[in-house]
Amino acid sequence: MPGTANLFELTRTLVNINSVTGKEKACAEFLYDYLGKHKFQVEVQTLDSERWNVFGYHGDPEVVLSTHMDTVAPFFGVGEDAEFIYGRGSCDAKGSLACQLVAAEQLLAEGVKGFGLLFLVGEETISDGARAANLSSTETRYIIVGEPTRNKLVVGTKGILHLRIRTAGKAAHSAYPRLGESAIEKLLDLLADLRALDLPVDPVLGPATMNIGTISGGRAANITASEAEAQILCRTVDGSGALRQRIEGLLQGRCEYEVVREAPPVKLEKLDGFETDSVAYTTDVPNLTGWGRPFLLGPGSIEVAHTDHECVRKADLVQAVDLYCRIVRELKARAPGG
Repeated sequence: MPGTANLFELTRTLVNINSVTGKEKACAEFLYDYLGKHKFQVEVQTLDSERWNVFGYHGDPEVVLSTHMDTVAPFFGVGEDAEFIYGRGSCDAKGSLACQLVAAEQLLAEGVKGFGLLFLVGEETISDGARAANLSSTETRYIIVGEPTRNKLVVGTKGILHLRIRTAGKAAHSAYPRLGESAIEKLLDLLADLRALDLPVDPVLGPATMNIGTISGGRAANITASEAEAQILCRTVDGSGALRQRIEGLLQGRCEYEVVREAPPVKLEKLDGFETDSVAYTTDVPNLTGWGRPFLLGPGSIEVAHTDHECVRKADLVQAVDLYCRIVRELKARAPGG
């Protein structure tokens, strides 16, 4: 059985590979070689010459462990103390990745076959890796996705609605505002109306939220703004699209807008003997519908992901290996011939 020293070394190695979204090549190459050395059949799912997913499997994979190899920027390397491993991606989600690799080694040592590992690019932006993977034909019945869930089995994730809004005005000398038209004032009026919306609430996922993430526009303080832009990100709880319809009703005829990314909220299955939770973030799960019934679990806390103090507790890594093995065994037992 692979020991904790190997688990921690593997986590450190993965964290030290810079794989900010769009630059995942080095990590994909490492994973391709690693899986080959551990006797997996390995395939790549190519997005372009610099970016690809990595899929390794033994036999006909009924169950697949999966997570993403990309991280947010900026990259910073590994640190460590007695309790934690630090660094970009340590919890989101290279800790999950390392645990899944070590769990796979343990399962193989037990004689378990008929499972796979799917590692994806692009989760931190538009899930283009997951969407590419979903075009592949697969007989997989279950997929276990790794994200920082504090090793709790997630029963629900919020969806996402990301919009870019642009308003247009007319530039003029600010001493004579009647000669111009402020795009910024138009944008502020729109944002005030959006903030006044009554957002839906779900009994499992809680309330939807709206974040005005960026605002830009204008050229100088003494010129009325001829253009302005904002990016809005909603965490949705209503799979019907009703919130999008209400937002679009406010925007139409008042600005230009585009939907940058949209994914529905997801309700997930429980398993006996696992602690459960719901999360407010979005994952690759909605874009992996062709890979079987999804489960979501991984080490680490989302509260430190994307921060300059990102970390994962070593004890949680050890626990996650055990949990991944338990889930694979249970799901394999459900499958025909299990």
